[in-house]
Amino acid sequence: MGHDSAPFRLVAWFGEMGLFAWRILRECLRGPYEGAEVLRQIYEAGWRSLPLITAAGFAVGAVMSMHTRASLERFGAESLIPAGLALALFKETGPLVTGLLFSGRVGAGIGAELGAMRVTEQIDALETLAVDSFKYLVVTRVAACVLVMPLLTTIMNFTGIVGGYVAETAVSGMTFDLYFNSAFSNLEFTDYIPGTAKTAVFGFIIGTIACHLGYNTKGGTAGVGQAATLSVVTASIALIVSNVVIVKFIFFLFPGAAG
Repeated sequence: MGHDSAPFRLVAWFGEMGLFAWRILRECLRGPYEGAEVLRQIYEAGWRSLPLITAAGFAVGAVMSMHTRASLERFGAESLIPAGLALALFKETGPLVTGLLFSGRVGAGIGAELGAMRVTEQIDALETLAVDSFKYLVVTRVAACVLVMPLLTTIMNFTGIVGGYVAETAVSGMTFDLYFNSAFSNLEFTDYIPGTAKTAVFGFIIGTIACHLGYNTKGGTAGVGQAATLSVVTASIALIVSNVVIVKFIFFLFPGAAG
């Protein structure tokens, strides 16, 4: 089996990604820290993603409410719609949808931005000015992704509840107090904390993959486009696969979360 074979390239890529991720973790523990740049990246990744997350959360909540009603009506259990929607959003749907949307918007942006900086030699220029390009460009972006993902997930969850309320009250006329009391009556910390906390891992995965592909871009402008596309595809697949592992781990640590 030659070094140009697909299995060898795949193993080599995973090795490079693992070393890249380890370098990020190591640099996060060493100063100096680029606080101003981290805040700028939080604005870019978090605040500018807010309209997309809010609109998507509202739509997802409304659609889930309609589908849940169609199912529960058969059993005369319409009163369980708010509680069922809240549990589904907080435990799995909200974190996963937020991660995929974040991967599409922010992952592609990071891959394209760093890729363009690499092919136009801006990264090399930073290094000639004695700037640690890895810490300034990569670590700050990954840190921002880790910090904003739980916040965006929480916003997604609550806008989903609001979307479900609008859809439900349009059909049944359920009051605001009744809907929200029913939605949150069965929620516990084991439903909210693990599902939201795991999105920090999603943020690390998305940021690391996008930064790795962008930071190591080759092939001119064509490489920039490829880096942006691969950032979305690879990060989305990695997010879905890692979600399975994380959910199993959560069930092990919090047995009540499986209920």
